Amino acid sequence: MATPALNTFQAYEFEGGFPTPDTIARAYDDADLVRAITAYRFFYPSVSALCVYNGNIDSGMVANRVFCVVRDAVGMSGFTMNSDTPYVGLSLDVSAGPIVIELPPGALMGAVNDLHQRWVMDIGLPGPDHGAGGKHLLLPPGHAGEAPAGYYAATPTTNRVLGLIRALPPHGDLDAGIALMKSVKVYPLDGPGDGSDVEWGELSLSLDYSPGPFETEIRYWEMLHDLIDTEPPYDAYRNEYGNLAALGIAKGHPFAPDQRMTHILLQAAQIASAQMRVQSLADRRPDRVVWDGRQWEWAVLRPENGTFDADSYVDLEAREKWFYQAQIESPAMFARAPGAGSLYWLSARDATGAYLDGARSYRLSVPLPVPDKLFWSITVYDAQTRTEIVTDQNQAALRSLIELTPICTSAPSNPPTHPADGSRPSPAAAGLPTSASTARTPPRLTAPGSYPTSSSQLASDRA
Repeated sequence: MATPALNTFQAYEFEGGFPTPDTIARAYDDADLVRAITAYRFFYPSVSALCVYNGNIDSGMVANRVFCVVRDAVGMSGFTMNSDTPYVGLSLDVSAGPIVIELPPGALMGAVNDLHQRWVMDIGLPGPDHGAGGKHLLLPPGHAGEAPAGYYAATPTTNRVLGLIRALPPHGDLDAGIALMKSVKVYPLDGPGDGSDVEWGELSLSLDYSPGPFETEIRYWEMLHDLIDTEPPYDAYRNEYGNLAALGIAKGHPFAPDQRMTHILLQAAQIASAQMRVQSLADRRPDRVVWDGRQWEWAVLRPENGTFDADSYVDLEAREKWFYQAQIESPAMFARAPGAGSLYWLSARDATGAYLDGARSYRLSVPLPVPDKLFWSITVYDAQTRTEIVTDQNQAALRSLIELTPICTSAPSNPPTHPADGSRPSPAAAGLPTSASTARTPPRLTAPGSYPTSSSQLASDRA
């Protein structure tokens, strides 16, 4: 896959202080290209969130009323989704008024994001109810006045909102976990309050919930325009909206780029996507390293909060890296303190520093005991799509809640040898990344010759 890089700079020419015709054309093209690259990277989380929301609706969800369960995310196309637990996706809309999400007591954990993929609130175990159950209130953007008593209230920046809830199946009982999720109630604040009209379905695994298939096409910009045009403006993004307006993307105006602008937007999408891929899979920041001498990296570079805020700035580089390979933000997903929530490590290389290759074999040894309170897992993703690999076994992860094995292996079909412990390796697609879970001492991914993964992520939940 080849991607055009930025053109080598050619000197602008001026005669008597005035730009030549060629300089005028090139200067505007260059300025618009830089604007478009900047806008692409900044609004990538927004387009990605809209893909999830639209995918939910296409799968049969109806905002505030019909929701879908994901029993197993294997086969789903969504950035670094995992199959550790069953999920429920909630597509919500507060344009007509506040919406209540009422959780029962129990082992549920989740988060709510708006369509800019900005964190709104945590719910369940990592939320203010801490698993005791409670009523969570979503107020419309710009809501005036105080929230009513008896609710955990928060305000998104968009009318359309995404909720994600996962259940920790008691004793591995998936049906019991799903039943607990289906006891969640969603209703308007001014409604009857019993959630009696909520319906439940199964989320389609055939749809794509990411911008991956069109992230270098003009459709990316079309979706961004749709989002800008249909949602209220967020005041903190005014400067970024200014960049978009210069490119012909503005609220209340049609998006109709001419041939020149179409070419620039396509070039910007290709360049920006390639740059973000490099940041994700060849990160150069020193603070990415979990253990010296090992290839494990922090999947999230900002543990302080769920919004990438540093003391005096937003860490845009960390934000871009996360959202290029993942969806949904939350303090409980980013914190590194024991008992804070989920912890994610990422590795795309073996012990020698070479990129993981699904056509080769590796062995990952996880020191015991793994310091998880709830569960841990190792999930393998396709580096190209950032989604779980597709295998003949219909399996992309080894999970403590299900497989529970201390030595985790995977390998290409028909490997030359077999694992010493007799566990069955799973065929992996070629050229992918890996992911994994917490351990007191670093898990070690050995060089080719034993067994493996592609891009892998080690995830552990400690709520």
